[in-house]
Amino acid sequence: MTYTSAEGRQQILRAVAVAAEEIGAALADLGEAYEQLDERAAERLETELFRPVQVAYGRAQSTHAGFAARSGLPGHDFQAHSPSAPGGGAKHLIEGALEKTDGADRGLGELQDSMLPVEVGDAELRAGISGVRELLGGLRGRARELLRTLGR
Repeated sequence: MTYTSAEGRQQILRAVAVAAEEIGAALADLGEAYEQLDERAAERLETELFRPVQVAYGRAQSTHAGFAARSGLPGHDFQAHSPSAPGGGAKHLIEGALEKTDGADRGLGELQDSMLPVEVGDAELRAGISGVRELLGGLRGRARELLRTLGR
């Protein structure tokens, strides 16, 4: 596929924005799940899931903003998210958050595989994307352990 550098940069910005929005939505779900758990489980959720997702969200936003600024393109106005299903219970919210972070990770992986970040020659962008993916990488295993112990 032939594209201009400007189109490639726009495509990158869209992909990073979509991933950041998914991570933000996951963060909202985890925040709501936290409120529904007992103190011990909530503390574990915060440490194992919420904090890494929160850091990933911040990194995705800053990666997007930095690349937009370096490219001379407009940034994205990231909005606060509401939990997807507040009445579904903590387990449902955690599972929904994992689906969202998995989607964000897949989208960023596809972006990396496309080689667009390499073609535009932006090392900070590549490092930011990799950093977000590293933060999201271990979530499913940690969540599985947390979910296994809920209600005991």
